Amino acid sequence: MRVKCILCDQIDELPDESLLAKRLRNRPIHTYMCKQCNERITEKTKARLATGKFKLYRSRTNEDHW
Repeated sequence: MRVKCILCDQIDELPDESLLAKRLRNRPIHTYMCKQCNERITEKTKARLATGKFKLYRSRTNEDHW
């Protein structure tokens, strides 16, 4: 399956049987990000978290809700 990174427009090839390829086929809302863009965003997010001024909002779990 050919996929295109949403940030850098790099075209990659994914195995058709992979979990990511299945998610992209079955749920069009899911988007693909190449490994380099994903690593770059991860590093920048960790750097912002380290400053203490950035809050990462995650989805609630049942334990957090009650």
